[in-house]
Amino acid sequence: MAQRLPSLTLLTTFEAAARHLSFKQAAEEICITPAAVSQHIKALEAQLGVTLFHRRVRGLDLTPQGAALLPELRAALDQLAAAVAGVRQATHGPLAITAPPSFASHWLLPRLPRFVRAHPDLPVRLTSTSDTVGRKGAQSLSARLHPARQEVAILYGRGHYPGYITVPIFTPDYVPVCAPALVDGLPTPLAPAELARLPLIHDDTFDDGKGAPSSCDWHAWLERAGLPPTAPLRGPRFSNTVLALEAALAGHGVALAPRPLVEALVAAGKLVIPCNLALPSPSTYSLVMREAVAQHPAALAFRDWIIAEANIPAGHTTR
Repeated sequence: MAQRLPSLTLLTTFEAAARHLSFKQAAEEICITPAAVSQHIKALEAQLGVTLFHRRVRGLDLTPQGAALLPELRAALDQLAAAVAGVRQATHGPLAITAPPSFASHWLLPRLPRFVRAHPDLPVRLTSTSDTVGRKGAQSLSARLHPARQEVAILYGRGHYPGYITVPIFTPDYVPVCAPALVDGLPTPLAPAELARLPLIHDDTFDDGKGAPSSCDWHAWLERAGLPPTAPLRGPRFSNTVLALEAALAGHGVALAPRPLVEALVAAGKLVIPCNLALPSPSTYSLVMREAVAQHPAALAFRDWIIAEANIPAGHTTR
């Protein structure tokens, strides 16, 4: 059976009186009379069976019992206040979305105004970080998603995140892309061997730092094309997909990129797909959130919206 505690009113009155060592100042802070403060303290002392204050002519002093109670009570009240603030923020605060930089800039950001127009009273905060890609994404989930705030993450990885609600968005294939001027005058689509003679832009998003080949790099693409591996492959290297695509747009070479992230650039004529050979990805873009947050109206609205945007079947959700 749970132990019965004194009321929160009595405890907060004691904390104020102990902090000020004055019933009068405590009364002014919590907007009651000094007599009411005195009555609350007497009631608390009666419930606890101890004396909390020495009443003196010139003021108050804490007894050893009161001095022992004060720091523990203050910590508990601070924790309670933080919990209440967290619930309020979860209900009224912004929907915080964290996503990979390339997904945020090339897929989500162009579409986000449609979500904002559909939910004008819901503030949105978008953050991008490479910690949402690969193993780092799964490892950073507990720190990134607060249990009592409207925080969701879009991760690019294997799509298995035990203990979290996971909504697959899409599993992309990788296609070669470049500026139109780079292949101007060449008969497109190019054969893989012809493409391999062009400058190749390398994206180190999945580089493990140990020299292991990635499943979505030019080595894997050449292997899929049936071409002999060439090591090392020449061409500029970039730390992430955003920079690799900027280099492709600037005409520095051919980049490998997730097709959904470049479809708008291709449709606008800023990039072209010079060869039709695509490389399937073993990784999936997924919307991930804590189970408690998944029931919040803001998270539900964003989930339904992103499912519709990605044209994936409604209800395709895993735990």
